[in-house]
Amino acid sequence: MSEQSHGVSIGLQQHGKHFFLTLRAHGKLTHEDYQTMVPMLNSAIAGIENPKIDCLMDASDLQGWEPRAAWDDFKLGVSHGREFNRIAVISDKRWMKWASKVGSWFIGGEYKVFDSEETAMAWLREGE
Repeated sequence: MSEQSHGVSIGLQQHGKHFFLTLRAHGKLTHEDYQTMVPMLNSAIAGIENPKIDCLMDASDLQGWEPRAAWDDFKLGVSHGREFNRIAVISDKRWMKWASKVGSWFIGGEYKVFDSEETAMAWLREGE
């Protein structure tokens, strides 16, 4: 039995209190993926009062979450939800559009799903 490839590529840029987070998810995310990602985000925003985070998540190759990773994602939304200004998700999967509606309940900002990176970036730039 072969293991499936999975993971998250992370990019993080900072300008004052404003952060731009880029995530590219691949395969089925695991608890270990969140064990890598969350400390990076926590470290980047540590000590910054009222950070503002815009996020571009490319979920075109995302196949879902393992149960424990889904719980990790929920905890991330609860602990940092108010710090997210806008989250743009790239995906053509129908279930991802449904998941975005649920995810938007746990963030203070806006959360939208787009079919292309160009439209997602244009929407993120509107919020600047």
